[in-house]
This record gives sequence, structure tokens and C-alpha cells, in this order.
Amino acid sequence: MRNFFLFSIAALPFFAGNPANCPNVGQSLSFRSPADTGKLRGLPDTAMAGAAIEQTWFGARPAPALLTGFDGLGEGFSGPQGTALYRNPSDNALAVGPDHIFQIVNTRMAIYTKKGKRFDSTGRVLLGPAETRSVFKGFGGPCERLNNGDAVVRYDQLADRWLIVMPTFRRGVPRTEEKDTAHGLAPYPPQPGKAVMLFQAPPTFAEERPAAGGVRPPRIRIDTTGTYCMCYAISTGPDPLGSYYRYEFDRPLFPDYPRPTIWPDGYYTTSSTSDNLIQRQAFVVDREKMLKGEPAREQSFILNDVNFLLNSDVEGQQLPDKGAPNIMITNGGTQLHNNFEDDGLYVWKFHVDWKDTTKTKLEGPVRLAVAPYHYAGDGQLKRSVAQPGTDMGLDTQGDKLLGRLVYRRIGKQESFVVVHSVKTAVAGSGVRWYELRTGRHHRLHLYQQGTYAPGGDHRWLPGIATDKDGDIGIGYSYGGADHFPGQRFTGRLAADSLGIMGFGEGILAEGMASQTTTLRWEDYTYTVIDPADDATFWYVGDYLKKDAKNYTTRIGAFRLIPLQTPMHSDTLPAARHKR
Repeated sequence: MRNFFLFSIAALPFFAGNPANCPNVGQSLSFRSPADTGKLRGLPDTAMAGAAIEQTWFGARPAPALLTGFDGLGEGFSGPQGTALYRNPSDNALAVGPDHIFQIVNTRMAIYTKKGKRFDSTGRVLLGPAETRSVFKGFGGPCERLNNGDAVVRYDQLADRWLIVMPTFRRGVPRTEEKDTAHGLAPYPPQPGKAVMLFQAPPTFAEERPAAGGVRPPRIRIDTTGTYCMCYAISTGPDPLGSYYRYEFDRPLFPDYPRPTIWPDGYYTTSSTSDNLIQRQAFVVDREKMLKGEPAREQSFILNDVNFLLNSDVEGQQLPDKGAPNIMITNGGTQLHNNFEDDGLYVWKFHVDWKDTTKTKLEGPVRLAVAPYHYAGDGQLKRSVAQPGTDMGLDTQGDKLLGRLVYRRIGKQESFVVVHSVKTAVAGSGVRWYELRTGRHHRLHLYQQGTYAPGGDHRWLPGIATDKDGDIGIGYSYGGADHFPGQRFTGRLAADSLGIMGFGEGILAEGMASQTTTLRWEDYTYTVIDPADDATFWYVGDYLKKDAKNYTTRIGAFRLIPLQTPMHSDTLPAARHKR
């Protein structure tokens, strides 16, 4: 069974909210040095206010050390399952467990070793490039038949389990029907059924290779009946090569761009219904039941006239108060209406009740006032980031909050961090990041914010995470007219001055070529914390090797190692432009 609600709200510019209830605690608006202020003259008022919080220098600390790095899925990759063709964009998803690293790139997945108690090295391929649907082998229905993109893998460190979420983008007969009437009245097996070992295919992908003469083989038959669906696989333990429970929940609307998150009372997943419609879906499935392999329900809302949504995602072992609602957030502006800027974040509280579903509800939205921002590249599907030697620009996905809304509790302190890509004063792209905290009566307020944009060029498509001490690490794409697109990272200690990334900029992957075949670049990526030490940041992103036709992904790890004294903003201007 599944409860389904329709929830329609007014367009974002009309959201109610009192900025007085959302104080910018300790927030400074003087991050630029006096030498930079002249560059701001002539900017519109909103751009001036947004530029005021730009960090235009590199942190005075050395860049965080790159602990390890290796190439993942993409051009040149081969493994136990042979080779594969890769779609654009890569849709990078990354999860890290006690002994393994798990990557999904659109329709392909790979599992690697992680150095520690079980393995003596990092990056050895154990599985891949396997079809994402491999985990649903023998399950029946669309989850087994259709190998879809936009799949995401997460590690639920609260339960030591792996979670794989895969949407289907073609209609199929819903599993909720007793029999598959479109395919010979064959009955569907009950779900989830017994846990089944992850299928490891032999190294053959003939269906992915072009036939003679460059003609692709015919596609499998497309169903026109039934619904879309969201497929869930939950491992029975910390070994990603082990057994999984599998679930399928039907979706009446197109389930694009799913963003699964982990919360004690459920697995929350938002998705979009269309690039041409301002409509989002917010779903939650019964995590407790699914961890046990029991029949589980799903509850949901549809929200009209809102941007892409993110649910809060637990980082670390300290939990929110029992029964605490999941926080759901979006940014403002509306690309389809050519409104590319705003000065607020919009927040809901998602209360789920598994005993009495009539009590499940959304509260909000509440507006949190932030510094004005303008979408990087005026939003998605634009040729925004210039590249050397080509007129093909790259997409920034600047219309949405990216990655995860990370929840971290340290003692009584609860914080949420989130990022997006914004236009900068020098016409490049920068990483806008926020830390929100709870105050009296668990009201959410803006604690700090900043836009990381030193030295010009473009920094976009970021992923953010926090470690056990409340330090923040960010990975992001970097490039420009004179710099091939690649991947970089930086961070700050919890003791640093508010709004400042106190570390220099590290390099995960230096680009060696421009992408000329398409403007699509990643769409999203992830930065996650290693559950083994709760301190190591793992990040994945794309780059092109010299003379390459398509992307290669690069996976790496870094840690924020503090100096004896915190790095305050009054020491930074003299060190700006230093790495």
C-alpha cells in the first residue's frame, strides 16, 4: 500500500516569512578586501549584496592533503564485467563503507576496495562496470527489465547497510497488481521476498556495443501501460557484494533526478516530474521495515511551483531527537519563468507517522533570508563554462541546491549544510555554501554563509560534507577559458571565522582536454564522510584525459588537519592568491 497526497503551494516569490525570525548569527558581509571593492561598482544592488560575501582569496592554510586518488568509471575503465559505453551526463553517485567504495555513473556501477582491516590497498576493482539493474536480477518487473540512469547509492552508517535507489523512466506494469496482465498473466513474486546475492555478470556487454556499421542493436519493447516506479535495494550487511532485499514502488508521475537521504524514521527521496514543469515529488519509505526485509509502505506528497528539493541526511552516529521531523529545503527563483535570482532558502518539516498515516504532514515553507544569489549560468542546460579551444560551453546546473542537505549533531548542537552554484561578481561561477543551525524550540536559522570564488574562473557543481568535529569539506568542478575542466576541493575548520574557507585549494583531477560532444557535465556529484573514522572526506568528479572523447571519473579522499591555532579572517587578506 502507498499513501499519496497532492500538496500545491504558491510560487516562491510569494512565500511568507519574517527575516527577523531568521537571524544571520555572526554573519559578516566584509569578506572582500578593500582592493576588490572597486570591482563591484556598477553592479545591480542584488549582485552587490551577493558579491559582498564572496571569498576571493585562497585560505592561508595549505590545501588539504590528497590522501588517495584513482580513476573510476568512464573512458578507459575495465573490470571483471569488461567494458561499457557511458552516457552524458555522468550523474556521479559515491558511497563509502567500512571496507568498500561504491560508485554509480548513470547506468553502470562499480565496487572498489578501501584500505583498512580487510584490504591492503584502495581502488582495486571488485565489480564493474556492472549494469545498475544487476541488483534486481530475478526480481521481475521494470526494476529487472530496465537499466535506468539517475541511480544513486548511499551507505546507511546507522545500520551498516548499502542503499541503492534506481528510477525507471519508461512505464511498466505496476507490481501492486496481482498479475502481470501485459505479459501473459504471469504472477509477480511477493516483495521483498528473500534476500538475494548481488548478481555478478560475466564480462560481456554485447547489447551495449554498436553492431556492424555503427548501427545500435534494437531497443527492447517499450511498455505503454502501467506506471513508472522507484526501485530500492537494501543490503543485509556491510558487504556490498552480499545479499539485498528488493522493493518496487509505483510512481504515477515521471521520477526524474531522485535524491535519496537517510533519516531514522525513513528513507526520504525527492524527484522531479519534468524539466518543463515546476513540480516535485517528496516520498518516504519505511526504513525500519525495509532493513528487516518486511513488506513496507511508502507515503508521499506532490508539490507544485517549487524548485528541486533536498531532504536532510544524517551524517555521523549522533541522531536527531526521537520523532524529529525531516527537514526539506529548496532555493528560490524560477528558471522556466526567467527568474534567476532570489535572497532566500525555503524550508519544510516533513512529519511521517507509520502507525496513523493521516497524521503524516508537511509544515512550511518558511523563508530563511540569505545573501542574494543569481543562478550560475542562468540555470541548467546552458553553455555557461567556457573551455579552451572550443565554443562548446558546459552546463552548471545553477538552478538548484546540489548533492545533500547534510545533518550533523555534535552534542546538543544541530547543524545543516548545503551548497549550490552561483554567479560571481567577475562573471564566473562560485560555490555558495550555507550552515543552518537549530535554536530555541528547534527553529532553524542561518548561522553562516559564503561564496567561494578565489582567482576568477568557474567553480561549480559542488558536493559538501561535515566531519565529526563540524569541519566542512567541499569538492567541485573547476575550469574556464584558459583551464580544462577538472576537480578541486577545499575546506574549513569549525573554529575558523564564519563564512571563510580557511584552507587552500587542492586538486583531485587536473583536466587535460575539453569536452566537445555535449554541454552536459555531471548533473550532480557527492562528497561523503568515511564511516571508519568520521573524518575522511571522499569525493568524485569528472575530467577528460588528453585526446579523450569522453569523461573519466576520479575518486579521491582528503582530511582537514587543524593547525594549533584557528585561522581567522584578519590573517587572510595578506595571504590571498596563495595556494
